[in-house]
Amino acid sequence: MSDEEKKELQEEEPVQPEDAPEKKDDDEEEVFEHPDYAHELEQIIRGDLPDDEKREKLADYHYNDIADVLEKLTPEERKSLYRLLGAEEVSEIFAYLDDASDFIEELTPETAAHIVQEMDADDAVDVLEDLDEEQQQAIIDRMDEEARADVELIQSYPDDEIGSKMTTNYIAIRRGISVKEAMRSLVNQAADNDNLSTIYVVEEGERFYGAISLQDLIIAREHTDLEDLITTSYPYVYDHEDVAACIEQLKDYSEDSIPVVDGDMKLLGVITSQDLVEVVDEELGEDYAKLAGLTAEEDLNEPLPQSIKKRIPWLITLMFLGLLVSSVVGTFEGVMAALPICVAFQSMILDMSGNSGTQSLAVTIRILTDEELSGKKKLHLVLKEARVGFTNGLILGTVSFIFVGLFVHFIKGREMLASFAMSGCIGIAMVIAMTISSLSGTLIPMFFKKVKIDPAVASGPMITTLSDLVAVVSYYTLVSVLLLSMQSALA
Repeated sequence: MSDEEKKELQEEEPVQPEDAPEKKDDDEEEVFEHPDYAHELEQIIRGDLPDDEKREKLADYHYNDIADVLEKLTPEERKSLYRLLGAEEVSEIFAYLDDASDFIEELTPETAAHIVQEMDADDAVDVLEDLDEEQQQAIIDRMDEEARADVELIQSYPDDEIGSKMTTNYIAIRRGISVKEAMRSLVNQAADNDNLSTIYVVEEGERFYGAISLQDLIIAREHTDLEDLITTSYPYVYDHEDVAACIEQLKDYSEDSIPVVDGDMKLLGVITSQDLVEVVDEELGEDYAKLAGLTAEEDLNEPLPQSIKKRIPWLITLMFLGLLVSSVVGTFEGVMAALPICVAFQSMILDMSGNSGTQSLAVTIRILTDEELSGKKKLHLVLKEARVGFTNGLILGTVSFIFVGLFVHFIKGREMLASFAMSGCIGIAMVIAMTISSLSGTLIPMFFKKVKIDPAVASGPMITTLSDLVAVVSYYTLVSVLLLSMQSALA
């Protein structure tokens, strides 16, 4: 081999072994894989391991992951799993199910009652709500007295009151006991109640007195006076208060739980941070449904007449408002006859106007949940949304002016001046329509809030129609004034 050939071989890249890991490019995004818990759980449940070993392996998984696997199992496999884990463990799994009715129906009323009574009262109520009244009563009648009383208490409240969202899972101690006695009471109650971060203090008649942080109680010395640890000005809510009105107050405190009391200050339960997340999620879902002209969220199981009843009032209202818009459009028949091409761009202006109004409405509805919103802040919101609408309209109007003008000139074969006169009308109409729509999306819900009408229900259809009306009038007026005048002058 010549020296030149040896030199060439040395300069070549070394050959990678076959099992060497592939080299990733710098720009290649690293993919992180998560373990497939569902597959692992199915293998464990369907495996031939002894019950003790199977139970030990299942204990390493979160209850939510086991809940996700239930529907993949056969009824026989599920019943075998329930027997293996026991009612207490199964109750924890059922708490994570979105709809437990199908699984409850597989069980006898006695077995179902045994599982449901092990759940937190609020979770038990959620599970029972998925069943018909006869099934509910059959299970409730078979529950022990304490669990039945807690469930019936929560069920006694309407869905829009705080009492319907509370749980009876909390620790309460008596005022006037020592630190040592308080710790003993805490340990005794912890077996049945796991909301431990805050301990509530009650007086005679179960009247709420204050709260103690678990950390403060743990680090307190035996000779410490328990009274010194109690926060007597701890926040609370009343059981009959409206849920929507309390959301902001509860969020502001950022506590793990807030006590719920009745009119006599008797401690009934607590609202936990998890409950609050669920409440906020429900309220957002209802608001989005209301924006569409519905009064509540619909689901697949809702009866047909009920769905129609929710939708038809607003559809009728929108139909007559639509007739108003159509009649206004009809006044511009001469413009459309003279320049039929202008009709092609009408929907673009209507869509952008409606979108702008809907965005402002969503922002305003969210802000109006603050009951302490001052007039100055409301004015600031109106001015801000007007500026946002105008700026967005200016940007989109400019883009429309350029691209629509080029489209009409090159694709439709119109003269340059006429093409950009047309796109100019579109751009200006878009600025006007988006600005007024943004203002409407802010002012209309504020007005309805003032006159005690739910702004989320009434504002959506009104803003949509008003946006269409403004867009149509501004667009065809500009076309009539500018384009027809130009056409007449050139003729």
